[in-house]
Amino acid sequence: MAAKSVLLSGTRKAFGAVVLAALLSTGGMVTATAHAQMSAKHIYPTIEAAPADIKAALAEARRTHRRVLIDFGGDWCGDCQLLNLYFDQSPNADLLAKNFVRVNINIGHIDANLDIGDRYGVTLRKGTPALAVLDGQGHVLYAQKIGEFEHRRNMEPSEVTAFLEKWKR
Repeated sequence: MAAKSVLLSGTRKAFGAVVLAALLSTGGMVTATAHAQMSAKHIYPTIEAAPADIKAALAEARRTHRRVLIDFGGDWCGDCQLLNLYFDQSPNADLLAKNFVRVNINIGHIDANLDIGDRYGVTLRKGTPALAVLDGQGHVLYAQKIGEFEHRRNMEPSEVTAFLEKWKR
């Protein structure tokens, strides 16, 4: 019985080593770090704040000659958290600050503020995060239709940079 226990213990250690090697070779440790950074972050305000937040963002965009970037999502959404992390990285943070007024809209569990998505042509039922870009007058310049940012975990920060470059003022 003791020999069997030692054998199982050795097998578990070997399995653990293989799993650890696989994680390290695929960047699993980086993903775990990013996940830890994201999981503690509260990025979407209360559901009720949306109309006032959009109104304020439009006013600031007009005053500062920038565009409005609306980010629809929820704190529960891992892809939303990752997109937020990418927004905070260089060069994206500078692109956002210079060219956009960003407003995060809490859509609950895809059951709140859907009318705001509809108003700007964003199909929220296709997945989150979902984005819209407006000019300072509230005219839609870009509205996500098919969930382009829904699988953010499979995209690179450079793709966010390309999006911001394309839609900057």
